[in-house]
Amino acid sequence: MYVIIVGCGRVGAELARLLSGEGHNVVIIDKNKSAFSRLGDAFNGLTLSGNGFNQALLKQAGIEKADAFCSVTNGDNTNLIAAQVAKRIFNVPKVLARIYDPQRAHIYTALGMDIISGTVLFAAMLRDKIIESRFSSYLIETKELGVLELEAKNGLAGKTIKEINIPGEFMVVALRNLEGVVIPEPSLVLNETDTLTGVVKVASLKSIKEKFGL
Repeated sequence: MYVIIVGCGRVGAELARLLSGEGHNVVIIDKNKSAFSRLGDAFNGLTLSGNGFNQALLKQAGIEKADAFCSVTNGDNTNLIAAQVAKRIFNVPKVLARIYDPQRAHIYTALGMDIISGTVLFAAMLRDKIIESRFSSYLIETKELGVLELEAKNGLAGKTIKEINIPGEFMVVALRNLEGVVIPEPSLVLNETDTLTGVVKVASLKSIKEKFGL
């Protein structure tokens, strides 16, 4: 993929390194040239200094052939403007913007923009660790579904995945053990060393936890 990133802070630099390491074509933009030092010697993409919503600079970055655009500066306004320029003027297929203010994140999400709120995600992660050690709501971007972890040693060993799934309420999507992680077949029989990850309907969370003894 051809990806343009605006903002070479800690998040932007790490994202650029990850994508570059996976073989993607990456261009990263930042107003401060010294920010590019965060990328390290292994980064083999392109760096450009300037404003992330300057149309001339974006054309120089190759936005007209970009598959994805991500604005992750430390300013909500900059990220929103850059994202709208990429989406509405240059028609980039996939556009993401980081927003700090949770209220603004909800508003722009409702307007059809792909928004990631670090504030909301981190608060949800902390909440889940405090209240529900085996439940995560932040992994899926909806209030209706979450992710629940089950250990087969707690009464599930010997059962099949099909016996554990509850249509419309809980579905196993991954199985982890000493051999690695797989997407299990419905007929797979569980061993005590298996750990399951499933998608759960939040409205059914209490009854699901009771059913599995959590």
